[in-house]
Amino acid sequence: MSASERLDMYKLRKWQRRVRVSDATERNLAVALSELSKLASALNLPKNLLETASVIYRRAIKKRLIRGRSIHNVTAAAIYMSCRQCGVPRTLDEIATASSLSKKDIGRSYRFMVRELETFVPPSTSRHYAARFSNKLLISGKAEAMAIRILETATQMKLTSGRGPTGIAAAATYIAAVLTNERKTQREIAEIANVTEVTIRNRYKELLERLFIEVPM
Repeated sequence: MSASERLDMYKLRKWQRRVRVSDATERNLAVALSELSKLASALNLPKNLLETASVIYRRAIKKRLIRGRSIHNVTAAAIYMSCRQCGVPRTLDEIATASSLSKKDIGRSYRFMVRELETFVPPSTSRHYAARFSNKLLISGKAEAMAIRILETATQMKLTSGRGPTGIAAAATYIAAVLTNERKTQREIAEIANVTEVTIRNRYKELLERLFIEVPM
């Protein structure tokens, strides 16, 4: 072949490679957006959170972070990241259950994306979880406000440091339910909060002792 023909052939092959890469990226994005939508629906998440997760995933594609990684794990991680950014309380356990994926794998993908995207993710707050648990348990607004007040005081006294937000929020919710005579068992709250009864008992005792709260026996 002449030099001109070889140049034309090179340009054609280069163009074909670009088309294949573009098509693969579009297919990846289409699958990912479908997964994000299904997961957001399963978790009953608002539309703005789904949009945030979609933006996160597109940024990950642009930085080529998806290569060699499971689309499902990355979409679940994007959902978790958007929950944290939007202040919507959802745990890794809940996302793992809804997506039928490993909590460990989702957590690994989440930490990788936070690092590589250099994204600020605010810490989970026990206050958000207390409000959610109260809503699910159908306890009164008075009990919910009391649980949040207990948590605010505990936070000011640094009693929440090093404690999982769901466990301490569950314990505060239990105390508030007892104080307002809206008896809920530790098992009921543990199931809603997705923590063990032992965790609730331990956090419950700590809060009573440190905050000098007296509950009726």
